Amino acid sequence: MRCSAEWAIPLPDGLNAKTAGPLFCGGITVFNPIAQFGVRPTHRVGVIGIGGLGHLALQFLNKWGCEVTAFSSTAGKEAQARRLGAHYVVNSTDSAAMATLAGKFDFMLNTTNANLDWPSYINALAPRGRLHTVGAVPDPIALEAFPMMLGQKSLSGSPLGSPATIQDMLMFCERHAIAPVTEQFAMADVNKALDHLRSGKARYRVVLEN
Repeated sequence: MRCSAEWAIPLPDGLNAKTAGPLFCGGITVFNPIAQFGVRPTHRVGVIGIGGLGHLALQFLNKWGCEVTAFSSTAGKEAQARRLGAHYVVNSTDSAAMATLAGKFDFMLNTTNANLDWPSYINALAPRGRLHTVGAVPDPIALEAFPMMLGQKSLSGSPLGSPATIQDMLMFCERHAIAPVTEQFAMADVNKALDHLRSGKARYRVVLEN
């Protein structure tokens, strides 16, 4: 394939070319806000959604040095979330569990494309905390002004990242042995791969091989 030279970023020798592809999409999507907003190793962070984006965010934030909490509505993901770097796992549908987290997090990263109980997540932010979304939430996000004002809390979003940030991400992945969790399908089986993806069974990125 062809691309502009400024976007042709060499893959470090320590990364597997067969599985590194998702880093250039899902990887940079979650790495960029960590770098952009100055997340620190001393921060308590939350990752909402343990899927194609979230499973990479857990790895990045753990190696960044943060205390990491994973939020998931899917039963059965706790063990894998912990293996990927989560120190704690919370059932996001458990309102009582969510209420105990008030004022805890410096940074929360939403990786889902779903409408969520946004006030609960804002409530979980520490003063001057930030809720950042990289998931394409379908409906407008409605929030009350006073909790945002009194706690000086922020809501933000971002797309991908610059070539320089991608290069930093790749070096970080090589240094800390971070890799996407992938499933391989032959190119001839592309329709099976798409059906597998639509069924929600993909863990967590599908790679097509020639």
